[in-house]
Amino acid sequence: MPSEIIHLEGHVIDSLTLSKVLDILASYEGVRYEVRHAKIGHTRTEPSKFDILVEAETEELLERVLQEVQQHGAYFAHADAHLEPAPIDGAFPEDFYSTTNLETFVRVHHRWIPVENIEMDCGIRVWHEDGHWRAATVPMARVKKGDLIVVGHEGIRVTPPERRDPTSVFAFMGSDVSSEKPKERAVRGVAEEVRKAKARGEKVLFVGGPAIIHTGAGPYLEQLIRNGWIDVLFAGNALAAHDVESALYGTSLGVSLDLGAPVVHGHQHHIRAINKIRLLGGLRQAVEAGVLTKGVMYTCIKHNVPFVLAGSIRDDGPLPEVITDVLEAQDAMRAHIPGVGVAIMVATTLHSVATGNLLPASVRVFCVDNDADTVIKLTDRGTHQTFPIVTDCHFFMKELALHLVEPFTAARSG
Repeated sequence: MPSEIIHLEGHVIDSLTLSKVLDILASYEGVRYEVRHAKIGHTRTEPSKFDILVEAETEELLERVLQEVQQHGAYFAHADAHLEPAPIDGAFPEDFYSTTNLETFVRVHHRWIPVENIEMDCGIRVWHEDGHWRAATVPMARVKKGDLIVVGHEGIRVTPPERRDPTSVFAFMGSDVSSEKPKERAVRGVAEEVRKAKARGEKVLFVGGPAIIHTGAGPYLEQLIRNGWIDVLFAGNALAAHDVESALYGTSLGVSLDLGAPVVHGHQHHIRAINKIRLLGGLRQAVEAGVLTKGVMYTCIKHNVPFVLAGSIRDDGPLPEVITDVLEAQDAMRAHIPGVGVAIMVATTLHSVATGNLLPASVRVFCVDNDADTVIKLTDRGTHQTFPIVTDCHFFMKELALHLVEPFTAARSG
């Protein structure tokens, strides 16, 4: 029978990786396995290691099984990765290896090299530079004819997820998606993770939807930006447009943020706000002209916090800063991912999923929405490190701002 020895190494017992791999092997008719070597770590930091012989009735069946278990960290140490040139711009070779968001290595000329810019649903490009082999993820739309791309499953090693601290609030928060969780404790935990990330010199990414403005939570986001806790903002046209509307007219979607009631002709306010910004040439020009004097976008500009506004087919206007080409928007977001340690996603399904697709598994992700479907979609699409918080965005933003009320300084956070 065709066979292969697979290897699992790391905290594969605590993370249930070993159980998942064995369940996969047992689920296939015509496949048998045998654990040839087992070394179990005896402390919280000591890794475990397993060598497992896998046999299948056909080569095709073995290939299918190996591809599936590889997504959970199984690797095959004896072989180099197979490389094939991309046949055309914008397409990979057949049987290309599709990446996960887990730390990945490829074996080239008998040496394991790390894959840079880890991102799910990409290919792996390998090239030689300054006497060394390098590897990095490449989106399908950005691959060029002749690029060397990893194909098949051999010569690839994926690091399993790290063991989660069972005493942490997030071990409980991440157990399932439910509104019946201790909200105040969860938000306090998010604030603690933000402090830790900043102390390590990492960036905090905030991904926001227009409900932040509609519910009157915009000032809390402004405070977090102003106090130095947010390093980059991802959003769409809607958050920015209604933020400008609230700054110029005191409304969001035509509803007074002070009174909570629609105002006369208020339904026109957002489009008039967009038009005013377009007449001035953009948000920065509106700030410099003294027209835009408050709000989330004003605070980003005044405090040099970069933002990426990715467009949608339903956008009005849009604002001049909105990137309407989807691929350009993805590239703009990718440029800000390096160095991110914590990502906070609030009240936006599409931008949360889009951002989650770009993040490596090492980034701690908090997804906040009053609809459990949003966080379920995020985890279903591969962002398994997500901690769900099912609650109202106004409550979350207010509590987070309360726990991070003082300005960030490296000395205090450290």
